[in-house]
Amino acid sequence: MVDVRDDAMAAEGSVSKVVLIAAVAAVGGFLFGFDTAVINGAVGALESTFQAGDAAIGLSVSSALLGSALGAFIGGQLADRLGRIWTMVVASVLFSVGTVGSGFAFGLVDFSIWRLLGGIAVGIASVIAPAYIAEIAPAHLRGRLGSLQQLAIVLGIFAALLVDYGIAAGAGGSAENPFWLGIAAWRWMLLSELPVALLYGVGALMIPESPRYLVAKHRDEKARAVLRTIVGRAAEAKVNEIRQTLSAEHTSRFADLKGRFGLLPIVWVGIGLSVFQQFVGINVIFYYSSVLWQAVGFSERDSLAITVITSVTNIVTTFIAIATVDRFGRKPLLIVGSVGMSLTLGTMAFVFGTAGVDPSGNPVLQGAAGPVALVAANLYVFCFGMSWGPVVWVLLGEMFNNRIRGLALALAGSAQWIANFIVSSTFPGLRTAGLGLAYGLYTGAAVVSLIFVLVFIRETKGKELEEM
Repeated sequence: MVDVRDDAMAAEGSVSKVVLIAAVAAVGGFLFGFDTAVINGAVGALESTFQAGDAAIGLSVSSALLGSALGAFIGGQLADRLGRIWTMVVASVLFSVGTVGSGFAFGLVDFSIWRLLGGIAVGIASVIAPAYIAEIAPAHLRGRLGSLQQLAIVLGIFAALLVDYGIAAGAGGSAENPFWLGIAAWRWMLLSELPVALLYGVGALMIPESPRYLVAKHRDEKARAVLRTIVGRAAEAKVNEIRQTLSAEHTSRFADLKGRFGLLPIVWVGIGLSVFQQFVGINVIFYYSSVLWQAVGFSERDSLAITVITSVTNIVTTFIAIATVDRFGRKPLLIVGSVGMSLTLGTMAFVFGTAGVDPSGNPVLQGAAGPVALVAANLYVFCFGMSWGPVVWVLLGEMFNNRIRGLALALAGSAQWIANFIVSSTFPGLRTAGLGLAYGLYTGAAVVSLIFVLVFIRETKGKELEEM
């Protein structure tokens, strides 16, 4: 007697297995988010421990982003040479070494070097996860599974901020105080990334290689075995489809990206998406928010608590994106997000721009201004989290055709990290010049992002990668 459920699973593949595979790959996104946010609780302690000014702290904190730009640039090429799985393992090793080094840094120079190394791992993970998930996921699930990257990022941000808060509280409310074994709390904050970095490498060795990579390496039988798990009886047809696509290709070169304006239009669109995702200032919230809220009168512990609440908002809104990205499409979510970010950032620019200052030059939010700023900041995170956060990763994983995907992703990923570096390294100076100016610039970027989406973004919902 034939089991109907087993027959259906054989025909359609196992959705649960595909989700599990994609979730393991997205652990790289968790580390990406964790690394992004864990520095938040340590910034103030770094300033006092190493007696550094705004410019030096801005550069050292942002050094990881330069590494990430390099990692994103080489990540695609590594994935094509070593395979997606071993590239994840390489990233895990670099994560681990960078984490230990930064946790035991002797000065700001070697701290920056270790952050740079860890940043290379972040950059590799940032391009390998969306590419792998896009290649492993069926078309009807690809948007939701691609959104797992952003969900993992925001969960990593939340976990890092929660760890920062817990360690600071356990150390008496300050990251400069000693914690376990007499080691300063801020060092433990940075070292807390190590277990997850090791788990990422172990997890990567337990998931299958990308079918597209296997076919490219003439390992068709192994590709069929992987695809039977994903698409069931359609595995043979899918292998043939991938082989036909690959046969029409040649080894990717950067010359393939050249177009009328230096690069192909689609590559410029990918770079634009990456840059605008950062120029709206989202990572200012997660790099510097504890320092920011302290500047307007909150205690260090309360500032970390506010940042944890903000990260929870980010998580909730990412679930909204996962539930809607394959239903409403990519472009509508980006439009709604750009409008919302323009309004909320504009509100923060007005509140901080009209605030008074104390003798130290810090803004003083009086009356309703403080609550309005808090609400606007969280609504801004809401608008980003349900749109530009996850949707950009989905689009970057699927918008390029197979011939140029790896190199185009590398270029777009590098542009994203360079834009992140520009925003993060300039914020300390902008904070000194006036938060109204800083948020005014981010508001302008949000407005331009709306125009960019309306003019240049094409919908990719429901299309197979071979159709791009």
